[in-house]
Amino acid sequence: MAGHSQFKNIMHRKGAQDAKRAKIFAKLIREVAVAAKLGGSDPDANPRLRSAVAACRQANMPKDNIDRAVKKASGGDDGENYEEVRYEGYGPGGVAVIVEALTDNRNRTASDVRAAFSKHGGTLAETGAVSFMFDRVGMIHYPAGAGDSDAVFEAALEAGAEDVTSGDEGHDIYCLPDDFNTVREALEGGLGEAETARLDWRPQNTVDVDEGQAQTLLKLLDVLEDSDDVQRVAANFEISDDVMERLSA
Repeated sequence: MAGHSQFKNIMHRKGAQDAKRAKIFAKLIREVAVAAKLGGSDPDANPRLRSAVAACRQANMPKDNIDRAVKKASGGDDGENYEEVRYEGYGPGGVAVIVEALTDNRNRTASDVRAAFSKHGGTLAETGAVSFMFDRVGMIHYPAGAGDSDAVFEAALEAGAEDVTSGDEGHDIYCLPDDFNTVREALEGGLGEAETARLDWRPQNTVDVDEGQAQTLLKLLDVLEDSDDVQRVAANFEISDDVMERLSA
């Protein structure tokens, strides 16, 4: 019985992992489709598509999947018209939250996002209510193995970046949105292809949350990110290592 039970647990975990992978693929394909429809099917001439394709490769998506999405969208007859929408609100502890989505049904997405906020101690607000607390930036991430902090800083400086933060999880390089593609291409010449490259929201200040608030906040963010329509969630919170250890226990 124990072996059978263990097998069932393994299959359950594999099923959950496969479902998560499928959801990630679906979101990436949606971004590829929108990028190709808006800017054309040539990644070299379409920076947004290039970023989307790079994200697909990073997620180990089969090349055929990417090519089909580009061909379908650039043909202009895919029957799916996604709209970019942004929602803003407050989570537990007054944490500012920005939600970016690609949707073919604005009413459905707004309802889902509103429900997520209301069920997890948050409040959906008007567009612009919290985005002033963030800077719109280009963010390019390299793993720690790309180089030591001094080498990455020098490369970022030469590429025209504005700021670099380095730590155990790697290097985050920030630049102005208008400089994003130029900086990314310059960095690729010295550091190789980035692990992540996207336009992002960087909080100007962070809010400390206690253990109770953190648990509910993380649940809110999980629910939002799990939505098929949501592409990106940004928030301005800080959780101490001690609190994270207790939550993980």
